[in-house]
Amino acid sequence: MRCVFIAGRTIKQGQQENMGKLRDEYLAVVSTMDMNPQDLAGMGLAPGDSVRVRSEWGEAVYSCAEGDLPSGMVFVPYGPPTCQLMGGDTDGTGMPSQKNWEVEVEPASDQQTGSQSET
Repeated sequence: MRCVFIAGRTIKQGQQENMGKLRDEYLAVVSTMDMNPQDLAGMGLAPGDSVRVRSEWGEAVYSCAEGDLPSGMVFVPYGPPTCQLMGGDTDGTGMPSQKNWEVEVEPASDQQTGSQSET
């Protein structure tokens, strides 16, 4: 399914980041992708299932969750898996764009969340 990818900061992500980026709690937060509930069901997925997300720059695997989002849009808190999806162009800002990307989302039952899938 083609989706618009949005990455951003969340309170939970910030709290866990301050506790330590190597903690399981932090990795769980940044490895969870929110999707529209109808999109999730339409793909035959349930909350907690794994999805592979591909951008033009890379791919990563996330655990999916229901979120209050429009159909065709996904949201992920900033973290290492998100970095696997971004390109290097910063448009002079020093940070690559992390919003409004077109990505492909597909079921990935064979992959661990937060991992870079093998192609």
